[in-house]
Amino acid sequence: MHKFFSDAIVVGGGPCGSFTALNLAKLGVDVNVFEEHAEIGVPCHCAGHLSIKGLKLLGLHPLPSEIVENVFYGAIFHSPKGRSFHVRFSSPVTCAVNRVLFDKYIAKMAERAGAHYFLNSMVESVIIENGFVKAVIVRRGKVEERFSAKVVVDAEGISSRILRQAGLVAFNRHMLVKAVEAEVENVQGLETGMVEVFLGRDYAPGFYAWLMPKGDGKAKVGLAAKTGNPRELLQRFMLRHPTASKKLRGAKILQASFHSIPLGGPIPKAFSNGFLVVGDAASHVKPTTGGGVIFGMTCAKIAAEVAYEALRNNDFSSDFLYKYQSRCNKTLGSDVKFMLRIKKMLDALPDDKIDDAINFCAKIGLDKTLQNVEDIDFQGRSFLRMLRNPRMPIALSYFLLSCLFANR
Repeated sequence: MHKFFSDAIVVGGGPCGSFTALNLAKLGVDVNVFEEHAEIGVPCHCAGHLSIKGLKLLGLHPLPSEIVENVFYGAIFHSPKGRSFHVRFSSPVTCAVNRVLFDKYIAKMAERAGAHYFLNSMVESVIIENGFVKAVIVRRGKVEERFSAKVVVDAEGISSRILRQAGLVAFNRHMLVKAVEAEVENVQGLETGMVEVFLGRDYAPGFYAWLMPKGDGKAKVGLAAKTGNPRELLQRFMLRHPTASKKLRGAKILQASFHSIPLGGPIPKAFSNGFLVVGDAASHVKPTTGGGVIFGMTCAKIAAEVAYEALRNNDFSSDFLYKYQSRCNKTLGSDVKFMLRIKKMLDALPDDKIDDAINFCAKIGLDKTLQNVEDIDFQGRSFLRMLRNPRMPIALSYFLLSCLFANR
């Protein structure tokens, strides 16, 4: 028998929603989680490339071995004309995770901590009374039910439908890129401990393509682009790229998924009376790389802490919940602003300049400088530390840095 009233409601059972629920439940908050799909983690919309340091900061490292598909010591960057540049670290810096298993893992931890999950449960709308979000209408099959709570956390993802109903402004749709992610087999010439990043407007206009080895000739391959059809671009990339085609021409696609990524930085306001927004819905995504799991879960933890404080103070007003925005801005703000500036600059680089950049960085041995990177999620801080090195030309080096840490 389910409860129609709880302290908190979380809309969405992805990693950000489940991590919010986990942290709320650990604080003793009675929380209901509503997930529209029949199974947590399905469908999968992400490559699952995560930084190890980011996982450690969230208290999630080490992950169970069955979740981790591979670990990476660095990256190989490929220019549009096939030039390459390698950066290798002495220890693993990122890992590829099975996103279905990863999402289930976070959800199971939340359930064990006391969160209540409702699958096949689509939140149709929020109920606003006297200016406060007080409840949600949930459709389960043909039945609609009202569930009330003192605070609602929106982790619905990129659709942002509930966010708009609550009167907030969604992210800038002009800053979206469309992505495709595929699992492939029969890949040739993989260096299993390295992620490969491919640049060029002919294959991924406005962003990049990637290849992540899984072992046994299998890999994850994908790309995101500002313009063009992702499915057609992926086929073009696999068959025609001067370097990638040698590895992927004979590969077989086992499954593919499509999704969009917001790159405009966090929305200006992710709170209202009785309401908080986390994850992709709030555009908690790195503008340079599209990585949203670590950023989103970092803000999810903050959301849980502020919601708990609101419950203790019995104050769910915007004046109180502003603390969430303030703490997120303090954690992410300067890094995001820096990344937005760098992205604008990098978007203006033509392919011939990208070739020159990669060639130049290889010649000056920039890989040795990049090996000193300490934090690949909060890139602004890392870059400022690296600027002390006289061999660090700003535009070229950050171009490589942002691609290296293309974790989603």
